[in-house]
Amino acid sequence: MRAMRWYVGTAVLLTAACGGTGSEGSDSMALRELVDRQMTEYLVTDPELSSSVSVPVEQAGGPYENRLVDFSPAAEQSRRALLARFLSELEAVDPERLDTNAKVTLDVARSIYGSMVASSDIGYGRQYPFWYYGHTPYVVNQISGPHIDIPTLMANQQGVSSLAEADDYLARLAAFGPTFDGIIEKIQADAEIGVTPPRILLERALEVVDGILATEPAAHDLVTTLEVKLEEAGLPDGDRERILSEATTLIGETVLPAYRRLRDTLASLLPQARTESGVWALPNGEAFYRAAVRALGGSDLDPDAIHDLGLAEVDRITAQIDVLLREEGLTDGTVGERLVALAEDPRFLYPDSDEGRERLIADLNAQVAEISERMPEYFNTIPPQPVEVRRVPTFSEATAPGGYYDPPSLDGTRPGYYNINLRDMSAIASWTLNTLTYHEAVPGHHHQIATALAAGDQPLVRKLSPLNAYVEGWALYSEQLAWEMGLYEDDPFGDVGRLSDELFRAVRLVVDTGLHHKRWTREEAIEYMARTTGSPASEVQAEIERYMAWPGQALGYKLGMLRILELRESAQERLGDAFDIRRFHDVVLLGGAIPMDVLERLVDAWVEGGGS
Repeated sequence: MRAMRWYVGTAVLLTAACGGTGSEGSDSMALRELVDRQMTEYLVTDPELSSSVSVPVEQAGGPYENRLVDFSPAAEQSRRALLARFLSELEAVDPERLDTNAKVTLDVARSIYGSMVASSDIGYGRQYPFWYYGHTPYVVNQISGPHIDIPTLMANQQGVSSLAEADDYLARLAAFGPTFDGIIEKIQADAEIGVTPPRILLERALEVVDGILATEPAAHDLVTTLEVKLEEAGLPDGDRERILSEATTLIGETVLPAYRRLRDTLASLLPQARTESGVWALPNGEAFYRAAVRALGGSDLDPDAIHDLGLAEVDRITAQIDVLLREEGLTDGTVGERLVALAEDPRFLYPDSDEGRERLIADLNAQVAEISERMPEYFNTIPPQPVEVRRVPTFSEATAPGGYYDPPSLDGTRPGYYNINLRDMSAIASWTLNTLTYHEAVPGHHHQIATALAAGDQPLVRKLSPLNAYVEGWALYSEQLAWEMGLYEDDPFGDVGRLSDELFRAVRLVVDTGLHHKRWTREEAIEYMARTTGSPASEVQAEIERYMAWPGQALGYKLGMLRILELRESAQERLGDAFDIRRFHDVVLLGGAIPMDVLERLVDAWVEGGGS
């Protein structure tokens, strides 16, 4: 039933979207060939992206599981030139000669490549057109970068089900040496023009690297996870022993020495590291941030206007939380102070033990199962790929978010993963978890991304579209949708958790613009966020440092959610009784992640067609 529901939903969308015939059909087919060729060209430069969703080898331009990305300055410059050429080719396409669906494809591709070209004259950092954080100013930081992303990808998403795939895995381990040399070369090139992460981020990145270096080769995650994969593959004992022996040797002789070289490089930058927290302090920093607002916030709003919007949303949501807390007899102190007390209430804490962690993960699985049963009431289209809950790897716990999502493979053979960070059990109150589940799993990231990946005959650029305001805006919208579905009716503290998470996202508008536009210090941002949200100190510190590393990314949640809600409210008002929430969700989701102005155009067309 799930698979059937999916194909019916897709047929409805594509029939409605692809109304063109004749010359429109030939031009639309030519565009499809163009964007597919561009995607293959890009994937040749980014084998890790191919691994993340298991792109078919022919679409990826050849085998990729045995290669890593080249992060050197020359390779970065070459990728940027490639993206600029892609945009130039797309700008030559006449949208009036395309059918409706092809026009959306053109808009999506132009938006992805255009956002990168908009900051291409700012040479520092790394551009990630198909990863949601866009152009990052620092190749390596405490929360992302190849030193974290590569081992996470290999441990969690690289398949090892045959001897050939095991050899690919070993080849990737062997590639750590030259890959890290390229990373170091780029870090040094950026430092020569005055670009280093803030000192605190360098120190945090060093903590991550030191944690990796503290592990003996045989106990390294890239060995222990490989051992599990080999056992699951059922390879002969002799082959498993040989592969594990070679992997252990490569960790000791290639991987860890590469991390030591990286560590030495990061440590050498500490004396010249800056103390300013925002990207404004970098060369062309103000231009960098405005490009980030457009690319990641999906908005043309001025940073000052976004800051003021955040303050207004903080006031509105805080008032709602105050009402709920008072109804539960919590009246002493500010809302932030009462949230601190609630987060520390033993009634809502899990034991800091293996048993406590197992119980927490079991509770998350139960939440996923509960809302999954309700999904057909609000969605016509249910993607076939399952989602699994798992713990964040211990090597990245210290700096990883509280929860995040990894997508399934394109063919659906690998599930999506809802990752939960269990580093600090005292910072995880049970009343906060429902909302995290709805955001990261269902109906949030997993439902949206799995739907896009399974989307019929859409080009790969649409399936992998990373547009941040849409993706994160949908996930935050999903939190409110769960409330509208009645999942908090008998759970007032869970509803406090929902609103406190929404408050958290409103605060992000304030602190992100504060750091990168209004020149707040890290300490000012931490103090404001802690006072306003009542979140644990460990969480607030990690969050502020995340925003320092990813300028603009935190804006997409609230800005995207507000835009989706505006479009839904407008459609409801215009359609009246003809409005169907399930059809609205098809319009929003079945085209994959798209620019917010394109989403508005699609919703308007749907409304003008009577909502059918």
